[in-house]
Amino acid sequence: QVQLVESGGGLVQAGGSLRLSCAASGRTFSSYVMGWFRQAPGKEREFVAAIDRSGSFTSADSMKGRFTISRDNPKNTVYLQMNSLKPEDTAVYYCAASWVLQRASWVARDQYAYWGQGTQVTVSS
Repeated sequence: QVQLVESGGGLVQAGGSLRLSCAASGRTFSSYVMGWFRQAPGKEREFVAAIDRSGSFTSADSMKGRFTISRDNPKNTVYLQMNSLKPEDTAVYYCAASWVLQRASWVARDQYAYWGQGTQVTVSS
């Protein structure tokens, strides 16, 4: 069992930056693939980025160059650095953990067994 708690969301102006954090409980954090997803009002939850225990990562094409995922295994924490934020980045951002190591599966919501409660990010124009 893994519990995930996100933090760092808030209100920011377009062009600004935020860093989200996700703190995980449990001693097996380093074994999981960790992902970030987001959900805007009226839209499906979409993949943002994911990172495996070695630090290999991938991100959605629309966010490459602006969003960076990283993790600190000793601290049981995964981060999402978001730069050059746009109003369309407004959403609830969720952290998730997966046992599935195949990279091709990282974008799929149903491959993640554990989810945090989400943190709101609002970007004003």
